[in-house]
Amino acid sequence: MVAFQRILCPIDFSETSTRALACAAAIARWYGGRLALLHVVPVFDDNMESSFPWKGDHPRTPYAPVRADVLADMRRSIAEADATALGPDVMTEEGRTHVLIVERARDADLLVLGTHGRGGFDRLLLGSVTEKVIRTAHCPVLTVSPSASPNAVTQTPFKRIVCPVDFSSSSLRALDYALDLAGQADGCVTILHALDYMDAEEPCEHVDAAVRQGRQHIIDDARERVHAVAAQRDATWCRIEEQVVIGRAYRAMLGYATTHRADLIVMGAQGRGGLDLMLYGSNTHHVVRGAACPVLTLRA
Repeated sequence: MVAFQRILCPIDFSETSTRALACAAAIARWYGGRLALLHVVPVFDDNMESSFPWKGDHPRTPYAPVRADVLADMRRSIAEADATALGPDVMTEEGRTHVLIVERARDADLLVLGTHGRGGFDRLLLGSVTEKVIRTAHCPVLTVSPSASPNAVTQTPFKRIVCPVDFSSSSLRALDYALDLAGQADGCVTILHALDYMDAEEPCEHVDAAVRQGRQHIIDDARERVHAVAAQRDATWCRIEEQVVIGRAYRAMLGYATTHRADLIVMGAQGRGGLDLMLYGSNTHHVVRGAACPVLTLRA
């Protein structure tokens, strides 16, 4: 059974970061787990007066923070996220953000990240930290986007889960995770497969019948594959629904999750053939950024 006992939440004091912390706290309360916070800066200032960007032979960050100030900010974030009663561990370090996050998460069961960093620069996402963390973390990564509502963020346990599958090992592992989580909540998992290479509009009556039949054959085949995947799982875990949609995969995922008020999206971080077809520059990237609920990604 999936049990998140050790939860790590990196924060940068942005609003989304605090929201991610509230989500991490809700999960820690549900599982009776231990919560730890991590804040990473390029370099700390040694004293209150030293804000010049160079000190000796070592490059410095302009206006580098003082460790005591960072710790005070972390305590305020804990209070804002209503996580004080959990007594979370607090870590603040200097170095490369994604490297330290992945290193500190080696013993974690879950990593929780906000996807929009301080100052609008997506410090925890675009082309850098979150993508690298999703690719390299040894544990599942749960992301919270600016689009996520406060109620969705703290909704535990996860009863309504959407799980996109492309039949890769990564997506099938994500499905098993989704079923386990929904089973703990007596919930439901929707297995969603998108035919994103196909025109969403039905061919007109003037199109050759063989073309229309071929299109329907592809749809029927996809439905059979989704049903076979569902049939291989123990239906006593939770209720399973099957959906095949036509159109861009990330739009289908976001639209379905929003329309059906999903509590969680669970998806693999790699696509067919290990080519990251569900992540980099495409579907997972868009889903992680735009989902109205938390998104849990798993590597194969």
